Amino acid sequence: MGESSLFADAPEDTRAAIMRATYDALTQHGYANLTIQRIADEFEKSKSLLYHHYDGKDDLLVDFLQFMLEHFEAETTCRDCLTPGERLDALLDRVAPRELDDERHAFTSAMVELRVQASHDEAYREMFTKHDLVLRDRFADILRDGIDAGEFAAVDPEATADFVLAVVNGVRRQRVTRDDDGGVTTARDQLDAVLVDRLERGET
Repeated sequence: MGESSLFADAPEDTRAAIMRATYDALTQHGYANLTIQRIADEFEKSKSLLYHHYDGKDDLLVDFLQFMLEHFEAETTCRDCLTPGERLDALLDRVAPRELDDERHAFTSAMVELRVQASHDEAYREMFTKHDLVLRDRFADILRDGIDAGEFAAVDPEATADFVLAVVNGVRRQRVTRDDDGGVTTARDQLDAVLVDRLERGET
């Protein structure tokens, strides 16, 4: 499982088991074709237990997004990175890789489907706002650490992080909604070049 580290450190409890089953079903079927029954097919316990904890598919998926947010730190922390620059590169490779295997492509596609629901569903909108702000703040923290260490030029960390997040979200959407690679390689190359330009020379 490409995202198995989501569950590696999770307690062996009912919620974690439901989240794993939801991930498997979502990756296989996408949002549009996802049903409680298909989640139950991946769940070792009874279907009735799902309904005991959740009112329906969307209620469960909102909690799934919350679960992902809770495990974001472990998923995106580079323990081998020694400098802010290495941390920035590692985070970009994690959230906007140049290539995706089939499983991560399917999962990214499902997440894009879920994000569309945020346009008219307050619960989804709240969760994706939280996800975006946490990722934005992670970028800003890395940039701030790099500035403090003298590794990066004195750019505006929050404004630069907002720009990076916008590109990352565009990369995610385009790569799963186009027949080609969605310009992902070009976009990443340009993003890396812009960041080098701004962080090394301080241009805005």
